[in-house]
Amino acid sequence: MLDVRELTTKYITRFKEDIYAVDHVSLKIEEGRSLGIAGESGCGKSTLALSLMGYYFPPLHYTSGDIIIDGKNISGMDPDDVRKSILGREIAYIPQAALNALNPTQKIINFIEDVVKAHDPTATKEEIYAMASGLFESVGLPPEVLHKYAVELSGGMKQRTVIAISVILRPQVLIADEPSSALDVTSQKMVIKMLRNLMDNGFVKAMIFITHELPLLYNVTDDIMVMYAGQIVEQAPAHEAVFDPLHPYSKGLMGSIIVPEEGLRDMKLAAIPGTPPNLKNPPKGCRFAARCKFVRPECKVQSIPLRDIGNGRAYRCVMTEEELRETYAREDQQNG
Repeated sequence: MLDVRELTTKYITRFKEDIYAVDHVSLKIEEGRSLGIAGESGCGKSTLALSLMGYYFPPLHYTSGDIIIDGKNISGMDPDDVRKSILGREIAYIPQAALNALNPTQKIINFIEDVVKAHDPTATKEEIYAMASGLFESVGLPPEVLHKYAVELSGGMKQRTVIAISVILRPQVLIADEPSSALDVTSQKMVIKMLRNLMDNGFVKAMIFITHELPLLYNVTDDIMVMYAGQIVEQAPAHEAVFDPLHPYSKGLMGSIIVPEEGLRDMKLAAIPGTPPNLKNPPKGCRFAARCKFVRPECKVQSIPLRDIGNGRAYRCVMTEEELRETYAREDQQNG
């Protein structure tokens, strides 16, 4: 469904400085699969989400790479063509501030009519209402919601409304950028279940779920990629990424989160010291080197490629898998 090859995008500041927030990122998603992207704030997750749609607004600019959706290469396409033929149909986006995405001056059905007619001017109001009411019922919203304004809806209802509108044209790929971050625990669980159901019922064929919480991705995605300072530092099936991370950053990220799952709830919380590098002038070697407790001299002088170890696993580190496991085992023994 989605094949991204060496995608690089940058922000150009008003001082004409280049900030490479997405640096040679490659990923693939097959039909029926979901991919989680995790990392701390500022690592490039949301920029990657915007970049994947091929629709760029300054200061974000496309630099290089390919974005192939269902066989179509959308990188470098005219923005108007992307808006008309790609967004909503091939790839859809649930923004991070989804609760504020609805027009407060329009009823929901009028907002939906504008969205659908932008792609299909021949669609009638009756057809759009039938499409929308059926979809809203499938996400647990009564058809009456279509005749309400956004201000009349609760936070959870707004979130479900935005998600329903995002998939109304049945896109190939859905990108959900921290869709549960502003909700209470009960609403979060409902939204996560709804996203899975949308894919299971064929409303979307593949999904990307973005958050800074690895354990949350474990419950909703098949595979996980961990980002740090604009690069992918680890990719793995969800279970391995959460319970058996290899990259030191992934290991630290997992150890810094309270996790209720059996086997992890008793782990001691750990902090990752330091701060991410300045992407105006990133370090030559490993971008995590300055914060890594296992750093070696060669980490700071050479570019570190992703090391593919098979079974859908890869990580960006100079240490072998055996060296990393031995290092973690010694650390665990020392810490009791």
